[in-house]
Amino acid sequence: MLNAVDSIWMARALRLAEHGLYGTSPNPRVACVVVKDGKRAGDGWHRRAGEPHAEVYALREAGELARGATAYVTLEPCCHTGRTPPCSDALIAAGVARVVVAMTDPNPQVAGKGIAKLRAAGIDVECGLMEAAAVELNAGFVSRMTRGLPFVRSKIGMSLDGRTALANGASQWITRPEARLDVQHWRARSCAVLTGINTILSDDAQLNVRELETGRQPLRVVLDSNLRMPLTARILSAFTSQAGRGEVLIYSALNDAQKIARLQDAGATVVILPDGFGQIDLQAMLRDLARRGCNEILLEAGAVLNGAMLRAGLVDQLLLYIAPKLLGDMARGMAALGELTSLDQGIAMQWQDVRQIGGDLRITARINTKGNGHV
Repeated sequence: MLNAVDSIWMARALRLAEHGLYGTSPNPRVACVVVKDGKRAGDGWHRRAGEPHAEVYALREAGELARGATAYVTLEPCCHTGRTPPCSDALIAAGVARVVVAMTDPNPQVAGKGIAKLRAAGIDVECGLMEAAAVELNAGFVSRMTRGLPFVRSKIGMSLDGRTALANGASQWITRPEARLDVQHWRARSCAVLTGINTILSDDAQLNVRELETGRQPLRVVLDSNLRMPLTARILSAFTSQAGRGEVLIYSALNDAQKIARLQDAGATVVILPDGFGQIDLQAMLRDLARRGCNEILLEAGAVLNGAMLRAGLVDQLLLYIAPKLLGDMARGMAALGELTSLDQGIAMQWQDVRQIGGDLRITARINTKGNGHV
C-alpha cells in the first residue's frame, strides 16, 4: 500500500533522474533509490546509453543493505538483454522485498514484463506513483515508443505582439541574453535541433550547444527542399567544444547527385524524402529521426516551417520566449497558418508553465491532441 513516505522517496528518484537530461538518449532518463529501514541505502541514475542502468548503480551502493529493502524506480525495470543485462534480474538477485515504480515502460520489449517478472519472484510491486511527472520527464521516449515519432518542441523568440522578426528580416536579438542562455539547456536535452534552410541562409545559424558543459552535441537537422545549403555555411564547419563536431543531417526533396556529393564531402548526411509536391514529407522525416533514436526534437525555425509543422499536427509543445516590446503589424509572425475563417479552426493549447527569465517571459504550452481544427 502506497503512503506519503513513498512519495518522498519517489520525488527524490525523479530529481535524480533529471541528472540524465543531457546524456541518456536514445534511452530514457531513469533513477533508482534503495531504502532500508527508512534510510537511503543507495541510489543512482542512468548516465548514457551503453553504461549501467540506474538500478545497477543504486544496488552497488546499497550492497547487502538491498536485501529486504524497497527500491523506488522512475521507470519499470527492464527484463531484456540489450547493451546491459536485465535490471529486473539484478533486483531479484539483490533480494529486494518491494519495488515501487512510477510508470510502466512503453518499450514493447518491456511493457509490463519487467513488473511481471518481479512479482513472479515474490517481490511486492506497486506502480503508478507520480506517474505524470515520470511521463513528462521522458515525453520524447514515450512518444517514440508509442507513436513512432519524436516529441517535437518548437522554440520561438518573439515580441509581446507575437512578432519574430522585422519586415526586413532583422531578428537578432528580440530577447535578452538570459533567455538565449536558457535556450541552450533545451538544445542540450534535445536529440536533434531542427530548422529550415531559410534560417541558415538568413542567420548562418550553427544550432550547436554553447556555454554549457555537456557530453554531446545534438544532431543538427536542416530541411532544404532544393539543396540550397551553401558549402560555406557555418553549420557544416567543425566547431570546438567538449563534444567535438556535431553531426549534420539534411533532408531534401531534390535528388541531385552532384549537390548531394558536394554536401556529403562537406560532412553532411543527405536524405531524400519528397512528398510528391516538391517539398519534404514532414511526417516521414520525423519517423526517420525516430528510427535514428531521436526522442526529443527542438524546432528552431521561421514562420513558414513552424506553420507547416503546426498545420500537419507534428508539434507537441511550444516554448515561447516573449520580450516586453511591440514590433507592429508589419513585422513577421510566428507561424504561417494561412487564413482561418472560423475561430474553431485555431490550434488549441494548454498552458504548462509561465516564468520570468531575465527580462523576458518563458511560456511552455502543450498542443491539444483533441479539439483542434484543421488549418
